[in-house]
Amino acid sequence: MRIDALTLLETAAMALKGLARFIGFGARVSLATPGAVFRRADEVVRQFERVATQSLLIVVGAGLSVGLVAWFQVHRLLASTGAESALPSFLAIALVVELGPLLAGLLAAGRMGAGLAAELASMSLSEEIDARIALGSDPVSSLVAPRTLACALALPLLTILVDASALLGALAAESLAGGLTPGLFWRRSLVFLKLSDVLPATLKTAVFGLLIGVIGCWTGLNAERSAEEVGHAATRGVVRTTLAVFAASAVMAPLIPPAVAALGLEGF
Repeated sequence: MRIDALTLLETAAMALKGLARFIGFGARVSLATPGAVFRRADEVVRQFERVATQSLLIVVGAGLSVGLVAWFQVHRLLASTGAESALPSFLAIALVVELGPLLAGLLAAGRMGAGLAAELASMSLSEEIDARIALGSDPVSSLVAPRTLACALALPLLTILVDASALLGALAAESLAGGLTPGLFWRRSLVFLKLSDVLPATLKTAVFGLLIGVIGCWTGLNAERSAEEVGHAATRGVVRTTLAVFAASAVMAPLIPPAVAALGLEGF
């Protein structure tokens, strides 16, 4: 029992030490990220293209699929009560306010969480990180900050694409199997949507982007130096960033409405 208790204490101490190191790393990234706009603009643009442009296909495809499936499932339930005419309104608010942002965050976490972790783990393995440090270049400022900023800038745009694709998918399903005209579908889909709901839901994904960038890079930089560990770092990057997106979404959901009300934007 004493040995087990000591082992547990050692594990807890190591976990707290790792958490403290991560918090310090996150603080350094937060301080370095604004400066990347001016000092590393080319790298920010290149990473933004990597995050946004190269994710277009999967984002649009996922949005269309979610819109189609959601329409068929919700329509089946509403048709049994004769309320299928309200489907566009309910579907639009669910997709734009929660499902779209969360889907964009998860897609980015799956793609960039693995990509960033594997990329920086490979740099560490090839001693490129050590070479940068020897030349006086801070890896946080030169590598992590541009990638984190690019993720934060790209996520809201990807969210807009997911929302638009999902609504188009729902419209396609309505045209195939429903009874509403496209014009009536769009008008009814806007019944419950307000700017005070849409704007915070879209902008909150910038927080997802920051978490994906920081956690993905942290995972890669702290990977052991072996070829096998690069693959493990990619796996850990996906898991950690995905959990971070879920956690951030759960934390922000009850905080956004009071913040909107405090700013006097409720009802817009």
